[in-house]
Amino acid sequence: MNLEQVKQAILSWSENFLEQTHPALGNWSPCPYARRARLNNQVDIRIGTNPRSDLEQLCTQGLGAAQVVIYAYDPVAQPRELFALALEQANQDFLLAADMIVLEDHPADPEIVNGVCMNQGTYALAMCQSLSDLDVKAQLMAQKGFYHTWPEQYLETLFRHRTDPRS
Repeated sequence: MNLEQVKQAILSWSENFLEQTHPALGNWSPCPYARRARLNNQVDIRIGTNPRSDLEQLCTQGLGAAQVVIYAYDPVAQPRELFALALEQANQDFLLAADMIVLEDHPADPEIVNGVCMNQGTYALAMCQSLSDLDVKAQLMAQKGFYHTWPEQYLETLFRHRTDPRS
């Protein structure tokens, strides 16, 4: 995988999808904070080699100035079930205790919200953020009604390991 091509694909997904409002999502963008992070160069995109060791190293080093560190992997080399398990174990074993959380996006696991596919679609992504910062931002968005149109089952998965901002 070529880092510049990966960056271009992920940033294009952010600009053309994550940052755009969608009627099926209550006229909100899928990720209301993506634009600011992208424009402020706070999205750190890397080619991953091994999810667990990549995340262990990140946990030790921290996020730095990034709002999100995204590791991209070849989805064929990282089958969905094994990839999801590795990320979940990283959350439980060390990330959550360090106030970090990794979220998974894999093309073999379509995330559909109100008929909208949320996936990047090309790469298996491990997106790591500050847990407390993510919880604060989710609380602010919940107060504005951001989650009102999202299916409950999806939200239960989304808020696993997090404070549910709707309560």
